[in-house]
Amino acid sequence: MDSKLQIISGTYHGRKLNLPPMARPTQNMARAAVFNMLDTILKSTAKLCAWDAFAGSGALGLEILSRYPNANAIFTDTADTSVKVIRDNIGGTGMDWARYKIDQSDAVSRIWKYGPRVNLVFVDPPYENAKLGIDFVNKLAAAVRAGTIVVQEIEKVVPYSPDTAKWEILRDKTYGRARFLILRKE
Repeated sequence: MDSKLQIISGTYHGRKLNLPPMARPTQNMARAAVFNMLDTILKSTAKLCAWDAFAGSGALGLEILSRYPNANAIFTDTADTSVKVIRDNIGGTGMDWARYKIDQSDAVSRIWKYGPRVNLVFVDPPYENAKLGIDFVNKLAAAVRAGTIVVQEIEKVVPYSPDTAKWEILRDKTYGRARFLILRKE
């Protein structure tokens, strides 16, 4: 699917990204704002391993790979079409295959596999399934290490507050209809 979605910054800056059918990607301007906030949080991270849990096009994980040469990324999505789109979006970059893993599976079923290995998680399920993302973040808290950062996108009309016994809220910003929470595991 032709889109205006692209990588915002870094090695692959300007690279256009394809979208799977029925995708609702995080828009370029909102992604740019989120990554500007993340840059200050992640600047002291020596080795970055990100998990794009509900990957769709893979735009969030690809942005990390583009911006941070020391980063690795894991992409999970259940849809065949999303997995194909992620492979297509990575294809042609010349990126070392050792920097990423694409896993066609349910992110919730992979919490204990990937949670302990990563220090950044993007949680961006379809808006119509907000409960999926909320439940994922609640379960993820038991699997990740202290200091792990979670970027959660949820539709702004959904009433939601993260469990502050498990997560420190670093940022809570709204862009258009999207609300972004940047959380750190206590």
